Amino acid sequence: MAIFDEESKRLSIKLVYYGPAQSGKTTNLMRLHDILRPDLKGDIMLMETANDRTLFFDLLPLGFKAPSGLLIKFKLYTVPGQVVHDSTRKAVLSRADGVVFVADSQRGQSTNNGESFANLEDNAARVGIDFDRLPLVVQFNKRDLSGILSEEEVLRRWQAAPWPVLFSSALVGDGVVETFNALLKQVYDSLDREFEFQARHDLSRAAFIAQASGQIDRSPP
Repeated sequence: MAIFDEESKRLSIKLVYYGPAQSGKTTNLMRLHDILRPDLKGDIMLMETANDRTLFFDLLPLGFKAPSGLLIKFKLYTVPGQVVHDSTRKAVLSRADGVVFVADSQRGQSTNNGESFANLEDNAARVGIDFDRLPLVVQFNKRDLSGILSEEEVLRRWQAAPWPVLFSSALVGDGVVETFNALLKQVYDSLDREFEFQARHDLSRAAFIAQASGQIDRSPP
């Protein structure tokens, strides 16, 4: 549910990292923030209330302009994974334009992954998001640990799902950028139906992704 300000010709896009506790949502966001060029990001902000926390930062604080003059800005969020913080998760999810679901690859976390994904679907309905149309990417994180599901097992379990499934070790940055770009691709396709990026603004999907990721610097911070 991107927010369009017609007077300023500004489009604000909200992306959310969702998943069970300790799956690596915060690590994803912090690692992405680390490897973005300094001019592409605002400071990481932390909201803490009653033992929960939500991280967010502005991507491209000044935005980027399509050839038509449309200004596009992004804000990235994580949600707290603990079950008791469901109200915060709903609030953060509200008006999201795209979601990365960060799952934990460890074998013992399959139940938590499933429950958290069901919670995402339930909360999307509660805040008025059509889950079937929501741009969504599933990331199986913590591939650097032992005792994890193999990629073949994961893909077999998710083979009927319509969403891209990616693998990562966010702690060292592996798969973080790839996941983000996969989400940007879906967000572009979704918002293009409403805002006609290509037809009205001469903004291709490739240009949208390149501008939003800013030719991310992959060197260590």
